[in-house]
Amino acid sequence: MSATVTTFSVKKSVADFKEITKAGLAISVVFSSVAGYLLGIDGFSRFNFTQLVMLAIGGYCMVGASNAYNQVIEKDLDALMDRTKNRPVASGRMSPNHALFLASLLTIVGLILLYMINPKSAMFGAISIFLYTSVYTPLKTVTSLSVFVGAFPGAIPFMLGWVAATGNFGIEAGTLFLIQFFWQFPHFWAIGWFLYDDYEKAGFFMLPSGKKDKSTALQILLYTIWLIIASLLPMLGFTGQLFITPVSAVLVLLLGLWMLFYSVKLYQLQTPKAARTLMLVSVLYITLLQIIYITDKFLR
Repeated sequence: MSATVTTFSVKKSVADFKEITKAGLAISVVFSSVAGYLLGIDGFSRFNFTQLVMLAIGGYCMVGASNAYNQVIEKDLDALMDRTKNRPVASGRMSPNHALFLASLLTIVGLILLYMINPKSAMFGAISIFLYTSVYTPLKTVTSLSVFVGAFPGAIPFMLGWVAATGNFGIEAGTLFLIQFFWQFPHFWAIGWFLYDDYEKAGFFMLPSGKKDKSTALQILLYTIWLIIASLLPMLGFTGQLFITPVSAVLVLLLGLWMLFYSVKLYQLQTPKAARTLMLVSVLYITLLQIIYITDKFLR
């Protein structure tokens, strides 16, 4: 009987850990960092597996810490929304103090691991946590500009990988940052659109116009275009060691036009279903874009 209880408790604790760190999101962020790292290394001969593992674990810790802090700060607001009311802190399964301890531990471990790679990586990791918890989170109930602020920590992972591999922040890392920065807007505004009613319960301002209207849909469309332009910059030869061949540029363009198609559909239909579809397409877009970039680097 005691063994059964213990097993149940461990499984429950693991489930709560995954939920408070938003494991799915954290893993996707780690993937972006790993992609940036592979783009930054000077061929497979310079590949450092230990360094990559430290980046992956450190990156997960940084994202997990940000999400844990966020859930402590927003525990009362999370309890108001159907999407978040069963989160560990909001539901009362985990005390705020316990969550804060976990967040602090993740922060320390993450910073140490990133610092062991190089100091710049740790600096960007710390900036990401600070912006997410101290600026973005409080602004969510005040202004729709919170999405703009949140796009900064959200855009760091892709470029963090490059910084981890090279120890430098230059035009290459800046370009990777720019791509993921522009990607944040259509992605999160699509989420804000189909979850509008739930966000409204907690008083979150996610959409640029504050409403599900043509103005918001138009801005989603425009930022998708900016994203396509940014993703093609490495083809032009002005982004240092980061560049893609014309064949890959065509694939990236087609990928962008695919996402643009669903942005146009949202502008035309203005429905939650169209917004959800765009959100899913945007997730596939950024993943496939990173795969194309990496494949291009190692096959050319």
